[in-house]
Amino acid sequence: MTIHPTAIIDSGAELDSSARVGPYVIIGKGVRIGPDTEIEAHTVINGPTVIGAGNRISSFANIGASPQDLSYRDEETTLTIGDHNLIREYVSIHRGSVKGGGATVIGDHNMLMAYTHIAHDCRLGNHVIMANAATLSGHVVVEDCANLGGFVAVHQFTRIGRFSYIGGMSGLTKDVPPFTIVAGTRNRMRVSGINRIGLKRNGYSAEEIKKLHGAFKIIFLEDNLLLQEALDKTLADFPDCSPVQELVDFIRKSERGIIRTYGEDE
Repeated sequence: MTIHPTAIIDSGAELDSSARVGPYVIIGKGVRIGPDTEIEAHTVINGPTVIGAGNRISSFANIGASPQDLSYRDEETTLTIGDHNLIREYVSIHRGSVKGGGATVIGDHNMLMAYTHIAHDCRLGNHVIMANAATLSGHVVVEDCANLGGFVAVHQFTRIGRFSYIGGMSGLTKDVPPFTIVAGTRNRMRVSGINRIGLKRNGYSAEEIKKLHGAFKIIFLEDNLLLQEALDKTLADFPDCSPVQELVDFIRKSERGIIRTYGEDE
């Protein structure tokens, strides 16, 4: 184990023997750090927090702080971070709240660029990218391989579907369906198409992408159809296509409603 002499580590913390801790790092009680995880200078980690293997946490990150929730009363809530995440400078990630289930959870292979914020009770999947200063309010769910541009702000309880791409400076108050590209300001969010490039890079076949594009046209471009009618027509036109089924299921389960307006932000 390599620990800089200026680091302060609580006796109740547990660090794997291969962990590396830089200058002036503070690690509190109830923190567990897995193999080959590196923590750079001036980072603060509070517990109860579990951090897995192979993570890289850059300088001045603040990990495992208490939730910014007025109802919080110093209960013992948790943060869990998986493996091989890249957490850059000044990132802040808060523990859960009791009313939100008590846990914030980050998966594997995520990239959180400088100044990003993940609030209490959020859940990130795997291979998520959050560009500089993107911010998640409490209780947000971000599914695998979603990509959030710089300065994106996400409202509480919003869901962001797999392989979606959100343009920079966007403000999200509704759910983002999987496989879509969206952008815009708070009251002018627009969906502009299917994330063809991301899908192709991740092994989706040309036929699946074609069917998703067809489903997109029905759901988002046929103005004469109510949403439920569009979803029924989509499944009738593209049966036995699992990505299309996933898209329809996501929309049907949405509690906040989805971004459905098509076009470019004004």
